[in-house]
Amino acid sequence: MSATTTAAPGRGHGAGRGRGAGHGAAGPRRPGRRSTLRRALEITPEITDGLRLTLTLAAVTTLGKVAVPLAVQQTIDRGVNAAGGPDVARVVVTVLVAAAVVVLTGLLSYRVNVRVFRATEAALATLRTRAFDHVHRLAVLTQSGERRGSLVARVTTDVDTISTFLQTGGLVLLLSLGQLGVAVTVMVVLSWQLAALVLACYLPLLLAIAPLQRRVAARYAVVRTRYGDVLARVSEAVVGAETIRAHAAAPRTWRRLDASVEAHRRSATRAQVATATTSGVGLATNGLVTCAVLVGGTLLGLAGDITLGRLLAFLFITNLVTQPVLALTETLNELQNALAGWRRVIAVLDTPVAVVDPGADGVDLPAGPVSVRLEGVSFRYPRAEAIRDAGQRGGDQGGAGDPGRGAPAVLSDVDLWVAPGASIAVVGETGSGKTTLTRLVCRLVDPDAGRVLLSGVDARALREESLHRRVQVVPQEGFLFETTVAANLTFGAPGASDADVDRALAELGLSGWAASLPDGLDTEVGQLGERLSAGERQLVALARAHLAGPDLLVLDEATSSVDPVTEVRLQRALAGLVDGRTSVAIAHRLSTAEAADTVVVVEGGRIVEVGTAADLAHAGGPYSRLHAAWTAQHA
Repeated sequence: MSATTTAAPGRGHGAGRGRGAGHGAAGPRRPGRRSTLRRALEITPEITDGLRLTLTLAAVTTLGKVAVPLAVQQTIDRGVNAAGGPDVARVVVTVLVAAAVVVLTGLLSYRVNVRVFRATEAALATLRTRAFDHVHRLAVLTQSGERRGSLVARVTTDVDTISTFLQTGGLVLLLSLGQLGVAVTVMVVLSWQLAALVLACYLPLLLAIAPLQRRVAARYAVVRTRYGDVLARVSEAVVGAETIRAHAAAPRTWRRLDASVEAHRRSATRAQVATATTSGVGLATNGLVTCAVLVGGTLLGLAGDITLGRLLAFLFITNLVTQPVLALTETLNELQNALAGWRRVIAVLDTPVAVVDPGADGVDLPAGPVSVRLEGVSFRYPRAEAIRDAGQRGGDQGGAGDPGRGAPAVLSDVDLWVAPGASIAVVGETGSGKTTLTRLVCRLVDPDAGRVLLSGVDARALREESLHRRVQVVPQEGFLFETTVAANLTFGAPGASDADVDRALAELGLSGWAASLPDGLDTEVGQLGERLSAGERQLVALARAHLAGPDLLVLDEATSSVDPVTEVRLQRALAGLVDGRTSVAIAHRLSTAEAADTVVVVEGGRIVEVGTAADLAHAGGPYSRLHAAWTAQHA
């Protein structure tokens, strides 16, 4: 096994993955309503499935709503006030026809509701699935730059807001627009003079609605952001409860949480005030319209330009106009809230996936122990502000800009070779770049320059499923799911039998430990594995990786923060785990470095020393200083 490093400037063996799209770091631009709706329909085409038939049924439904006003006009003008006296037969026939139309309208309305609900549920299922899948595929850096609570809010609460609008407000909007169009047409037929009067009364509302809706939209956008902040604070307080209590930080934590809740309350109140203002303007306008029709109709009646039946029918029709106008003002308010949710979900979906799976165009990792080669690798982390801006801009501006611009390089022109089956320990001070190096090896990030080759294949060309089946990561804090020890062990090998699990534990020398658990492998680990000690969680993580059968292991100091007895178990398990496999381990302990074939020392983003632990301990370089510090600590 050998490892080399060079520092020749400008040595690039491959272009970085388009981290700079040439857009700079300008502030995020909120997309307009039309572009948001157009993008929403592209993401969830199920909304428009069968829309033509649904609109046709809705149109027939709205036509049925004018049956009663027209029946009133016919009953009075041609029934009660007939030339030869009241015509009872005409009145009965008119009423029966109107009743039949009302019943048919009800049945059609039911069908419209069912079709809309089915289409929206299918669309929302697609949206939830796509949003979750995309969040899961986002780079570690993007997830770190966007607080987890905010991402959860986008996938859950924001989608629920959209759901509420589509299934209630969306249907109201659809039917109200149709009813409004039919009602205005009938009004013009009954009395063009009164129709002109009604439209004149609504003109101020039409002029005021646009600025009112813009204010409502802006305030609801703030509400969605503040709600994400609240979820993030709550999540932080719950997950970190033990640390909060240990440091007597509860008052500070509650103050921060209270501040987030108060900020959300203020933003929600401002949004509701804007909503109430819009609704109030609509109510006042509708009252004015009714008064104007009564006065204008009376004057027209006295002049003989309108019959009593037409006037009464017009009043009924006016109500069919005022109802959808009121509904539209409130629905448009709900639409602004839904649009705010849409924008946040779309921003997530349009956030570029930095580490792209080549899919069918990719290749599988060659069989056998994996070799690792880094050629001229350089990498810089994007700034957190740039990551968040990239997520907020989404695809509206055509790219994520250059989040890394101006950030210091973490690794610079690094070369490294790890032979198949060899084990190396990466050591260095905090911030030296050792974690970044291991992230590049398992392709959690891609280099800005240079290449990472696994068994001679560029990691970018490897299919994700093949890469992660053959390359296993054991993090410093092994994540456990809230289930049994056995289920956590087989998470990476779902087809493993009980015999496979027993054999894997025996190979790592963990059979006795597993038998000592309260319920053996059926022991429930609790949320995040809280019923197990930190060392036991690491034992499960090691056994899980071993059972998955990888050919390359990347370990982030899997023996940290454990008692001496557990450390012995972990060291024995690690020896069995890495036997015959290529391994790259971040070492924070002397024992981890000494167990490796070769030690790689990283300092300032460069590999400054390579050799065995014994040789480097006496070489007088950076490793000698680390070795001396470790020795003094355990003296």
